[in-house]
Amino acid sequence: MSATPRLQLSLGPVLFYWSRERYADFYREAADWPVDIVHLGESVCSRRRDMKLDDWLGIGRELAQTGKQVVLASQTLIESEADLRDLRKLCDNGEFLVEANDQSAVQRLSTAGLPFVAGAALNLYNPATLAVLSRAGMQCWEAPVEMSRDDLARLLADCREQGLDAPCEVFAYGHLPLAWSSRCFTARRYQKPKDRCQFVCQKHPEGLALRSQESQQIFILNGIQTLSGACQDLRHEVPEMAAMGVGIARLSPRPEGMAEVVSAFHAARRGELPGPDPLRLVDAEICDGYWHGRPGMDNTRGVTAP
Repeated sequence: MSATPRLQLSLGPVLFYWSRERYADFYREAADWPVDIVHLGESVCSRRRDMKLDDWLGIGRELAQTGKQVVLASQTLIESEADLRDLRKLCDNGEFLVEANDQSAVQRLSTAGLPFVAGAALNLYNPATLAVLSRAGMQCWEAPVEMSRDDLARLLADCREQGLDAPCEVFAYGHLPLAWSSRCFTARRYQKPKDRCQFVCQKHPEGLALRSQESQQIFILNGIQTLSGACQDLRHEVPEMAAMGVGIARLSPRPEGMAEVVSAFHAARRGELPGPDPLRLVDAEICDGYWHGRPGMDNTRGVTAP
């Protein structure tokens, strides 16, 4: 690996519950975007069954034909034997690399001798853990979303000293995935039990906003997942990311405006950053606090997208 590798762009898995038609339309458009890697699959809730593994594999084959690297994302919270059966099928797909988002996926893939991507939910903070997973077959790892730039720079330097060269991926754009629970918050909002939720989260293709008494959007509720209320946007940090050794910037899909988001990050990795008034991408509050070692909801640039 060269000392200053070209920063790649990846599309993370869609975190929200969309219709089959919306998934198809989204990835049809994504095939023409300047992203290098596309993550596919349901990583949040096992009850979202509109898309089967064969459907994701079909989309993956089409994207692979356009030159994209395809990665299948595993579920983050495994709660039942049925979830484990689905995980086994995913890991044994025989075509695409799998992103392991919990330790059961790591165990399945490493035991089978299969390479894998380590997702941010594995909480990888030190070279010793990364060394263990590298020996188990890890090809790439995503930094925890709350890790600061300075902490990550030190970790990457330590990894280089120890000869660990698996590329690091940083969550660079989107609502930050913060927590998962066995309770479905969206179903509770509609006073429905989790196992008879009637898939109400599909009414919210970008999650359900949770606001403070002062009307500040604090969190986004997405079924069993809690996301940041504001969108992290590290577009202006892309040159520094590449310089410190980050290999991949992850962009988390949103239902609107993703073509513009990808275009902006593609320009940033070519050194074409906007002027003092940053390009306003989509209708969202912006945050970058974690990256700068501050509270996650902070916005160090003071920019609000219209």
